[in-house]
Amino acid sequence: MAYDKALAERVRTIVKDLDGYSAKEMFGGIGFMLHGNMSCGVTGADLIVRVGPDAYDQALSQDHVREFDMTGRPMRGWVVVQAEAFHSQEELEAWLQRGTRFAQSLPPK
Repeated sequence: MAYDKALAERVRTIVKDLDGYSAKEMFGGIGFMLHGNMSCGVTGADLIVRVGPDAYDQALSQDHVREFDMTGRPMRGWVVVQAEAFHSQEELEAWLQRGTRFAQSLPPK
């Protein structure tokens, strides 16, 4: 499955200047890392955000958000955010800040 390159560029524009930034194409999408820890990504037209286990339930309670499940087993701490949840730049930035905050809390890889 191809990923939305325009969405990936919107994300890259926001996160590219963060310390430890890198991007890697994987699993048909693209992941954005901080010091080797994935913070967010794009798969298809959806945004993947690594919110962490403590913020997981709250994130899932938001409209247009579902569990991230690539293998039949949901990955706790990761959510899929549909485009309806980030039409505006401010909404996208808010989701990316969640992923950034969690990735920055982890030790570098």
